[in-house]
Amino acid sequence: MTNILCIGAGYVGGPTMAMIAKQCPQHRVTVVDINQQRIDAWNSDKLPIYEPGLLEVVQVARGRNLFFSTEVDKGIVEADIIFVSVNTPTKTFGRGAGKAADLQYWEKTARQIVKNATGPKIVVEKSTLPVRTAHAMERILNHNPSDIHFDVVSNPEFLAEGTAIRDLEAPDRVLVGGRETESGQKAIQAVADVYAEWVPRERIITTNLWSSELSKLVANAFLAQRISSINAISALCEKTEANVNEVAHAIGTDSRIGSRFLRSSIGFGGSCFKKDILNLVYLCESYGLTEVAEYWEQVVKINDYQKTRFVTNIISTMFNTLAGKRIALLGAAFKADTSDTRESASLDVCRGLLEEHAQVILSDPHALKNAKADLGDLAEQIIFEPDPYKAAQDAHAIGLMTEWKMFADLDYQKVYDSMVKPAFIFDGRNILDHQKLFEIGFNVYPIGKSPLSHLDEEGNWQ
Repeated sequence: MTNILCIGAGYVGGPTMAMIAKQCPQHRVTVVDINQQRIDAWNSDKLPIYEPGLLEVVQVARGRNLFFSTEVDKGIVEADIIFVSVNTPTKTFGRGAGKAADLQYWEKTARQIVKNATGPKIVVEKSTLPVRTAHAMERILNHNPSDIHFDVVSNPEFLAEGTAIRDLEAPDRVLVGGRETESGQKAIQAVADVYAEWVPRERIITTNLWSSELSKLVANAFLAQRISSINAISALCEKTEANVNEVAHAIGTDSRIGSRFLRSSIGFGGSCFKKDILNLVYLCESYGLTEVAEYWEQVVKINDYQKTRFVTNIISTMFNTLAGKRIALLGAAFKADTSDTRESASLDVCRGLLEEHAQVILSDPHALKNAKADLGDLAEQIIFEPDPYKAAQDAHAIGLMTEWKMFADLDYQKVYDSMVKPAFIFDGRNILDHQKLFEIGFNVYPIGKSPLSHLDEEGNWQ
């Protein structure tokens, strides 16, 4: 039996360890976190994060070989393999603020491992970290008074929230990077063997440490680049009366390009894309690669532009004033099938609308609690309503922010009847039937398509 420990019970650590425990009943898997409330939630049937299928996976293994605890020090002593999955947000202070990763939690964890370990360990980087962070971790771990040897392995996650369980059950690849020494290769093999219990060997890729760390940043940068690329074209489509969906379909049939991540929207969000791109930008800048840094930074700028453009379009469409107008935003999570609101485009739109003195009503089936926390003091100015029909009642406009299926399936005749006229709908995800909405009576404003409006340029009914 191998004792596996994960330090950090968040969006990555919890689901990953639950899947390992389910697929490897011969191993003991413990997830530790200093947040007692979070651990209590993991030990209940109301988990701290919403992810389809996660509860069922947890229930299979919890109490059998999967355990959640706040006893970090005890877990370190007993573990053979330690996964480090702590938060590495973007720095908000000092050198590299706004771009570099804040590694204070990661370093504290490394020092806690050194303090409590009584024998050799394999330490696995699961958090997304800057390139060559493993080298710094090795220096902290292996300069210890007891001469205990630690092998550091990079095993970045490639999970997409909302499909994390499916991604864990049948991953495109598992990446394991380590030192090209005898002990380093054994450490790589030990981690690879855990995944090989259910992942085909041909999908387990082994590299050196630096390639593994960089691959995570580059993968997210490439995916975000595709989203920003089609969103940039969506602005042009609206000016030329082209249809961004038709453009995306036409280019997506090219086998060299492919169709994935070519859906235009209000922009990408979540904890990874922006953070990882800015991390890559900072890395390039630190090596003097100014042009490369500027290239990747533009991906983030286009994403911010898309969100700003969405708010600007609402203002200009609604007669250049939103003061006192009730606007219902459907969706707070950054994407469907998750409760995560980190870097959510919806919350940025909330802030933009509040600046115009609009009355904002925010609706979401699972993410309102996190939205309140992320909005901080601004939350006092927002009405949080889980029922989308109540949110839309007496609204002047609706903004479709998150592609939850329930929002696509609403009775929009009922919604329209309850709204102030003229009624506007801004589809930030292009998931609605725009022609049907127009026939109901809505003035419809999609992303990357010509609007369907009953009003002329002066705002009179046509």
